[in-house]
Amino acid sequence: MIRPACAHLLVLTLGALGLLLLWDASGLDLVLARWVGTPTGFAWRDDWFLNTVMHEGAKTLSWVLVLGLFAAIRWPLGPLRRLVQGERAQLAVTALASVLLISALKFTSQTSCPWDLQAFGGAAQHVSHWSWGVADGGPGHCFPAGHASAAFAYLGGYFVFRRASPGVARAWLACALLAGLALGLSQQLRGAHFMSHTLWTAWFCWVTALAIDALVRALSGRRARPGASPKLNEA
Repeated sequence: MIRPACAHLLVLTLGALGLLLLWDASGLDLVLARWVGTPTGFAWRDDWFLNTVMHEGAKTLSWVLVLGLFAAIRWPLGPLRRLVQGERAQLAVTALASVLLISALKFTSQTSCPWDLQAFGGAAQHVSHWSWGVADGGPGHCFPAGHASAAFAYLGGYFVFRRASPGVARAWLACALLAGLALGLSQQLRGAHFMSHTLWTAWFCWVTALAIDALVRALSGRRARPGASPKLNEA
């Protein structure tokens, strides 16, 4: 039987999926891209702040944080001290798994970035990112948004903190979502991604965190059941 809390998260996840599919069908990706892009390209593509700080700097900081989470399994700091060691390990593994999943999806994707499209001075045709195996004439490897995963990868913090400290869980979730949207928007201004790329990255990272949390709970429940561990034979 699915517990009420789990059922609520499942409904939320499926609802978000429905909204994402509606976004894909709406054609709003190109509408938003044309707000900042022109037939000659994207004026902010090489902007110093968007490129150096929001792109390169944020990516470096994210990897430092991932390493910090793994170190915190043994030496926790700040709110991480509210978590037991297993929960800290779950958070670190979830962050890394989310980044690796997005990277794997990008590697197999033939979808090119907005700045590669003919509408913005490139050579590629606009093809849906769900048209698997259909090349658009560009370099591809642009879906989903890898850069936004530098923040969305930490959505797993919501799941580990909601048991130990619900207030911290909500704050952590809000920070991860806002940071991910900020990084996604900065890349959209440069012409590196469509809005859908960022939104799908958030959904994939959320599902990764949800799945890992469900697996951890299932394994914990199995260990907790009477008779789950074999007893030593008595002399």
